[in-house]
Amino acid sequence: MAIEKDNIFLINFGKNLKKLRQEKGISQAQLAFEANIEISQISRIERGLINTTIANVKLLSKILEVPITRLFEFDE
Repeated sequence: MAIEKDNIFLINFGKNLKKLRQEKGISQAQLAFEANIEISQISRIERGLINTTIANVKLLSKILEVPITRLFEFDE
């Protein structure tokens, strides 16, 4: 049950990241370039396939110019 909840959390986090990125008019490629990470990693984060590091979360929030907490504002 805990693993299922973790997966749902990662999927919701990824959907929220994608929504925020699109609202800012930033492509996955641009976000990956600015974060200095592979575009495939951005894609996997947005699809909830991987659990990114907290350091990446901080960096993504800075690039998107949103508070870190905004990345976690979604229903679980």
